[in-house]
Amino acid sequence: MEIGLFFNFMSFFLTAILLVVSFLYLYSIVTPYDDYKLIFEENNIAAALGFGGAIIGVSIPIYSALENSVSYIDFVVWGIIAIIIQLIFASIVTRTKGKYSFSSKISQGVISVGILMAFLSICIGLINAGSMSY
Repeated sequence: MEIGLFFNFMSFFLTAILLVVSFLYLYSIVTPYDDYKLIFEENNIAAALGFGGAIIGVSIPIYSALENSVSYIDFVVWGIIAIIIQLIFASIVTRTKGKYSFSSKISQGVISVGILMAFLSICIGLINAGSMSY
């Protein structure tokens, strides 16, 4: 194995990890509730499920960007686009008010809403990834 191939692998892999970590930070800013507090301090399963779905949801299009990109820069650009799409989705969904308020239901620990949030995030991630497969 050539050492250059290993360095290429590491640059793509570490950048993908950095993109996911950046998403985790930005997602917690975009959502109107404190994901980390709900998960780590209040043991809120609904928040953990929604957050986990968001991680899978962003990982799918990042994988697609890795798979379909023609260069490192192409991958980074599409990875950033993937994050933006997922964040826009999260921002819109978690700000829905009234009877179908994801924010209040997740804060209350309604597990079914956390599961729905996870599935919606994964769905958007799949559509996001499919839209990138040029």
